[in-house]
Amino acid sequence: MNALPLHVYILAQCEDKSKAHAVIQGFTTSTFCGNFQFQLPDHTSATAVSITYTMSSLNSSSDTIVITTYDQNNAEDHDHDHNSVHGMVDYAGRPAKRCQSGYWRSASFIIGVGAAERFAYYGISSNLIAYLTGPLGQSTAAAAASINMWSGTGLLMPILGALVADSFLGRYWTIVFASLLYILALGLLTTSALILNWQGGSALNSQPQNHFHHVFFFFMSLYLMALGQGAHKACIMALGADQFDAQDPKELRSRSSFFNWWYFSVCAAPLAALLLLNYIQDNISWGIGFGIPCISMVIALTIFVLGTKSYRYSITIQEKSCALSRITQVLRKAAAAMNWRTIPSTNANYHEAQQDIVPHLPSHQFKFLNKALLARPADYEEVCSTQEVEETKALVKLIPIWATSLAFAIVLAQPSTLFTKQGITMDRSVGSSFDVPAASLQYIIGLTIILVIPIYDRVFVPLARVITGTPTGITQVERIGTGMFICTLSMVTAALVERQRLKTASAYGLDELAMGKVVPMSFWWLVPQYILYGMADVFTLIGLQELFYDQVPCGLKSVGLSIFMSILGVGNFLSSLLICMIQRMTSEGGEGGWFSDNTNRAHLDYFYWLLAGLNAISFMAFLYLAKKIFQF
Repeated sequence: MNALPLHVYILAQCEDKSKAHAVIQGFTTSTFCGNFQFQLPDHTSATAVSITYTMSSLNSSSDTIVITTYDQNNAEDHDHDHNSVHGMVDYAGRPAKRCQSGYWRSASFIIGVGAAERFAYYGISSNLIAYLTGPLGQSTAAAAASINMWSGTGLLMPILGALVADSFLGRYWTIVFASLLYILALGLLTTSALILNWQGGSALNSQPQNHFHHVFFFFMSLYLMALGQGAHKACIMALGADQFDAQDPKELRSRSSFFNWWYFSVCAAPLAALLLLNYIQDNISWGIGFGIPCISMVIALTIFVLGTKSYRYSITIQEKSCALSRITQVLRKAAAAMNWRTIPSTNANYHEAQQDIVPHLPSHQFKFLNKALLARPADYEEVCSTQEVEETKALVKLIPIWATSLAFAIVLAQPSTLFTKQGITMDRSVGSSFDVPAASLQYIIGLTIILVIPIYDRVFVPLARVITGTPTGITQVERIGTGMFICTLSMVTAALVERQRLKTASAYGLDELAMGKVVPMSFWWLVPQYILYGMADVFTLIGLQELFYDQVPCGLKSVGLSIFMSILGVGNFLSSLLICMIQRMTSEGGEGGWFSDNTNRAHLDYFYWLLAGLNAISFMAFLYLAKKIFQF
């Protein structure tokens, strides 16, 4: 055991020093196990003292913690400093004051950063296929495959960024370094577009070797952007939620609102990008169209740094290993000990904590992992701590939620592809001289989200709170389940509309003609499925964000949110795999298949029914598993 010097801040001083005890408070859930008492010396008079205490659970040489003092003979009158926020410090490492840091004053900076970052991201991604098939000269199939791979990679990168943040750098510095990498990548993309423009505007006009260099340079920059945005996205949302104290009822309610308004901002920003940047890129210059997102990220970093002094920062202690290593070690040791004797209820290691290390997770769940706390008599390897076991339990219990959300994630991939393909074949005229672009129908989703979130946050939640007594109106599980149900309705609606479109095409003989013929059926038929899709997003996506943040330990918040984002990335890959498999099976014998190039002879309705069925099954599985895990 090592003697560790602990630098202690005294927040409340007792008059009778001989009867005072210092109690570590506020950090037991993330770092320490239980409350440790120290007898203060009689001569103690300073507001900051140093105490040496022997502790076996840490290997670091020193650390800073926050404590209060109280009179042992009058413990019932002990009152925590309500102005100090549990487990948080300010930018200078001092105990965070509720009135001077965090809450909406800090969250507003972070929401602004998120909006600027999403503007930059969608400024590149929304029109990327036009750049790849235009100036870079790729085929439509190759460009679509490239974008799917890049999008999926970008949605999986937050896991790497979260591990770096929670194990090494912390969220603040990870965001700063990720922003700088993001800006570098956008600058390289802009440079690539400008060079190509100066050399004739198309890579196909250059020599083969130069063409390869252009493509390589562009994709290197693109994947640097994916890495930067992944690390940024993993931490910025977690840092925003950190600004609300979960132990304060008012701030806890506001934290739920934060996730609503966060999603509002990251949906409003892409609409602005689609309206402004797509026009510039198509009609003025790709260099300028890529340069504006770069400027947007510079603004995002500036806003973030301006809020530095107002943020609350989680207390972190140097761990003996990274989060992934700790979790892997628990799983390995638990598996190795499966045939050992059952853990006694009096196991000292397991009762080293006086309270749950992970909120909302009773220790009786996933008991097989408790075996990682055991060691053979002849085994000199250090056993896992309760904290490490509880961290692992917190992530293990999210696996069923992750798995049952994948069907929903597959649906998320459809509006930009199959929904748009439906719209291309329909009458999109408004008035006598204007046709709505098929891709612009996706605006309906964004507008639905922008309209529904304020209604949900300001009308639905207060009313539901009165009925249920739940601070957030309805629980996270209920919110996610509601969205999954609405998503199923969206797919049913899409299937019915597509069935009607095919009947109309057949009635007019368009199914036998060459592809590209417009069906005399208004695009307004598609509006309900877009609206239902947007409503499902408001319930399920925001609910999943909040759940994956709330149900993991303080030291793994970024990891929790990155696992949530991986649902979307895996959903993208699964959608592509499902479409390829179905098309191969249904196009045998010379048939066009469900996804025939001639949409009037295809059967997108069958695919929509399949997705509706998968979502219905996932919805029921989600309810069953969530009820067992969260016991609602």
